This record gives sequence, structure tokens and C-alpha cells, in this order.
Amino acid sequence: MKRIQVFTIIYFAASLIGLTISANGPVLAPSYAWEIIPPLGLHEPSTIDTVFKNYAQESVPTDSYLVYATTGNLGGAGLDMDYLRQASMSPFFFRDAVDKWRPVEGNHRYYNTRIPMTLLSYNTAGGRENKQDRLQAVFSGNASKQLQIGANLDYLYSKGSYNYQAIKNLTWGLSGSYIGDRYELQTFFNHWNGLNQQNGGITDDLYITDPAELQGGQSSINSKTIPTNLTMARTRLKGQEFYMNHRYKVGFWKVTPPNDTIPGDTIEHRIYVPVTSFIWTLDYRDGSHNFFNGSPSEASSFWENQYLTTGESNSPTSYWSLSNTVGVSLLEGFNKYAKAGLSAYLTHEIRKYHQCADTIPISGVGRPELLTPYPYDTKVDPHGTQNLLWVGAQLTKQQGSILRYEATAKIGVVGAAAGEVYADGRIQTRFKLLGDSVAITAYGKFSNETAPYLMNNYVSNYFIWKNDFSKVRRLRFGGELLVRKTGTRINVGVENVQNLIYFNSLSLPEQCGSSIQVFSASVQQNLQFRALHWDNRALYQTSSNKSVLALPTFSIYSNLYLQFKIARVLDVQFGIDCDYYTAYYAPSFQPATMSFINQRDIKVGNYPFMNLYANMKLKKARFYVMMSHINQGMTGKNYFAMPHYPMNPRLFQMGVSVDFAN
Repeated sequence: MKRIQVFTIIYFAASLIGLTISANGPVLAPSYAWEIIPPLGLHEPSTIDTVFKNYAQESVPTDSYLVYATTGNLGGAGLDMDYLRQASMSPFFFRDAVDKWRPVEGNHRYYNTRIPMTLLSYNTAGGRENKQDRLQAVFSGNASKQLQIGANLDYLYSKGSYNYQAIKNLTWGLSGSYIGDRYELQTFFNHWNGLNQQNGGITDDLYITDPAELQGGQSSINSKTIPTNLTMARTRLKGQEFYMNHRYKVGFWKVTPPNDTIPGDTIEHRIYVPVTSFIWTLDYRDGSHNFFNGSPSEASSFWENQYLTTGESNSPTSYWSLSNTVGVSLLEGFNKYAKAGLSAYLTHEIRKYHQCADTIPISGVGRPELLTPYPYDTKVDPHGTQNLLWVGAQLTKQQGSILRYEATAKIGVVGAAAGEVYADGRIQTRFKLLGDSVAITAYGKFSNETAPYLMNNYVSNYFIWKNDFSKVRRLRFGGELLVRKTGTRINVGVENVQNLIYFNSLSLPEQCGSSIQVFSASVQQNLQFRALHWDNRALYQTSSNKSVLALPTFSIYSNLYLQFKIARVLDVQFGIDCDYYTAYYAPSFQPATMSFINQRDIKVGNYPFMNLYANMKLKKARFYVMMSHINQGMTGKNYFAMPHYPMNPRLFQMGVSVDFAN
């Protein structure tokens, strides 16, 4: 009750502020945002997130992606099961599991605002035992037309709906940009720190599917009373990134006559036209992962091996990397013959790793049997260093209404990167059809990528491996059709992957020597009749080797709602949405390494997850109320996102976001 009162006060205060700003102050309409295209920092238009539509769904983990294999709690580990959206394994693979909740590495959203802007939001749910709070803030202000500074904050605290899965994540950062005639700078610093309890899943799925069998006929159960496999385990995962992109442009001044369309304009204007630019990009990243387990008795039953100690376990791993990219670019559009931009660049990166000391004997009585089948004739060095060098080129056409394209390629020449190849590109054309804009995009990608260092060398208390994996080769191509008038988007793609690295049923990395083909087709269709809207997304996927790469065959998201105004000032979206995917052998989760494990014992899926919600916007304040998982107990009980990790039960949620134009 107390939280509802606090929320009510915040809402009315936000509404008052929104009304005051709208009546007496300027608006954010002249503002714009952009992101960058790596590795040379070209601008790509982005958006300022002030849309109220589907705002509530951002606080539901299951709605994060069309298909999301997740441990359940907001901020917890998860894997997007839309295969074509999955990124390659990162050099520090632990953090891949929480990519959804971290800043995007190597990129940032920049803003240019005529007046300072602050976007502040607060979302909350649950009661004392399952409290869920998230506070987010974005600030951007311009000291001049060229110079901008910004800051961001994201604090997430969630106890979770089940025991021993509490999460506390803090992300903060600073950013800035200077966009001048000759010189450009884009820079940011992001720091993230997360402390997650790991419960290893519930001890018996019957607590969800048939609690009466375990409770002597009692069919209802409090989710907080369900026992879990681990009670004293936690993960500390933190890291930071500092990024700078400098660009110095060489060109000429062009004089334009007065503009006859502007009354009183009698002055000639001088415009600087850049021809060539020189680029330097610096990117520093670091990360640390520490898994702690304080219960030796639980460890002996949950893990097959305890290599370094049979008592309390503490297994830290850390790394840092520093990359420098220098390049030269011939810019697009400086004259009528310069139809595209062409760049060449050189990237050097150094990576350093530190992990537990390997104290396991190579042979003899103290040699664990599980390690015998692996090429383990030398110890894993607790300190590892990689020096890598690539040369690359980039071709872009960002101007023009008919044809735009982008192609980037690089080849590794030194160190572990030697022999690596990355090439990806896309081309888009637009044309008019029946009075509407139609866009067709074709894309392709090829990579021959070295296995991450930690996939070949890793030491911890519960897992040790030493491998010599081959390069992973991927070939992908596809196309997308977008028809705005009918609300139709179709995407079809295929990929052939060879030497895929995955985690087997023993939670150890393994490489599939044969090729695996994946076919994916998705369609998005939005329908509308007056105030009634029906938005739909559907995805079909199939894999040629389901024992290595299992995917749900069909996935559907459907959102039926009414969108209207009250008293001409209050925008309302009121509706119900549903996530559904067919049953498949979803990966299980290994908390010690934050990895997703192949398994062939339990299928999850074939369950609709539904939310009843109302999103509203009053001037510059948007807010929502939601009852997530409204259908719990009505459409079956097999609501698992991964084996032994049930989805959150029914939960009342609410939130508010205010756009302050200072």
C-alpha cells in the first residue's frame, strides 16, 4: 500500500511537470540522436525514447525478445533464441548471458538538443518478498551547437519471485561529442556492476506443474517456498569501457548565395565541404567475473567435480583489452562524382587474462578422470596475453533516397587473429508502390573467427578445460521487405556454420566439426481498424542438427489493444499481449560459468504468457499499470523458460517516465 502511495505522488508530480513544461517551455522536437557504425565512427540516425506505446512490456523479462531463454528474474541471465539475432561469443564470455542489461559495447547513443534534456523513469512491482525496482535516467545538454555532454544511470534491484535469485545491477556512464566543421569527437565511459544470487533452479519441476503431488493434495503454492538447488551461491560481474573516436576532416569552403525563400536574407553563406578525413579510435574494456559458493554440501550434489577446494569456493577471472584503430576515409558527397565513402584502416588490440592458478597434476593419483579425454598435456597458464592485428576497409553510401549500402571487411594478420576474416554488408533500395514507401534490404556476412581464449584455457573450482579449437566459420545471407502503409515486415535468412563451439551436457565447451544449416523466416504484420489495433510477429526457425543447436520451430507475439485519447490530452493504449513458442529442448543454465548448456531431457514451451496492461501518456509524462502473466493457472502450468527455471508468476507492475526539457 505504501508503494502505491509513493507511486501516486510521483505520477501526479510528473504529470504536473509535464503540463507546465508543455505550456510554458520549449519542446524536444528539434533534437535528434545518433549512434555510430564501427570501427570508424560513421553516424547512423537513432531515436529519442519517449514513445508510450508498449512501454510496460520493457519491465517483463519474458517480453525482452520474441523467444527468451531466461532464469526468470528482471536483470538475470538469458539467451535470445532468435538465432539470426545472436552475436558471436565475446572474448569474455561470462557477460554474454546478461547482454540484455548491459550497455552495448563499442557503441553509444548520442543526442543533440537545443535545450538540456533529462529522461527519468521508475518502474516497480511486487511486495516485500518479491520487490522489483528499476530507476533509469538519461541526460544530455549542449554547451554550443557543436559541443554536447551527457550522462546515463540505470539501477536495477529485484528480489525475484523465487528464492535466492535476487539481483542488484548498477550501470552509469558519461558521454560527449563535438561535431565541428574540421574536427569531430565522440566519446563515452560506461561502468557496470552486478551482484546476482544464483539458485541453480528449483529442485523439482512438480512444484510448478503439479504441486498437489508434492504437498499432499494442496494445489496452491507460494513461489517463495519452493526449494532451490543452491542457497549460498552468487556471481559478481563487473566491467567498464572507455571509448574515443576522433576524426579530422580536410576539405574546402564553398560559398552559397543568399536564400531567396527566407525574407531579409542577403548574406552569402560559407559551408565547409570535407573531402578526406583521418580517424583514430581508442577502445579500452575490462571485466571481472567471480563466482562464490558458500555451501560445500550443495556443491557436492550440484557439481560433479571440485578441483581446487572442497570448502567454500571462490573462482575469479578477469581480463582487459585495449584497441587502437587508425584510418583514412574519402568522404561521400563532396562532389557529384563522389557517390560513396571509401575507408581503409588498421586495428591493433592487446588482451590480457588472469584466472585461478592451475594446481591439478597432469598425471597420477590426483588426476581427475573427467580431464583425461581432453588434450591436457600442459597446465593452463593463469596469465594469458594476446596481441592481435587486423587490416580492413569500409565502403558506405549513406545519402540518397533510392540506394544506400554499407560493406566492411577486415583480415587478421598477427597473433591469434592471423587468418581471421570478417566481411559483412547490406544494400537497401526504396521505391513508391501504391502511394507508399517500400524498402527492400539484402544483407550478407562471412566470418572465419578464432575461438575465444577462455574457450581454450580456463581454470576454476568446478570446471577446468584446455582445448585447441579450430576457427568458427559462418556464412549468412538474407533479405528484408518493409511496407510501411500495410505495417508489413518480412525477413528471410539462412546461415551455414562450421566448427560451432557450444556447451555440452557436462557443461564443457565442445566443437562440432560438421556444418550446421539454419533457416529463419519472420513476418511482422500490424493491423488497424479505427481505435482497434492488432500487432503480430511470427518466427519460423529450423536447424539441421538439433542435438547441437536446438531452436523453437514457431514463435509468435500477438498484441491486441485499443489506442485512443481521453479529453484530447491523455493518450491511452489498453490491451492484452501474448508470447508463445512451440516446445523444444531449451538450453539449461550453468551458474558457475554463466553459460547455456545443451540438454536433451526436458522440453519447454507450448505455453502462452499473457499480460494485461494500460500504457498512458499525458504531455511529457508516460506511465503504465500492468498485470503480467495474467493467465497463470488458466492455460496450463508448464510455464518454464528453461529447465528448472520457471517464469515469474502473476505480478502487478507499474511505472512512470518523464521527459524533462530544462
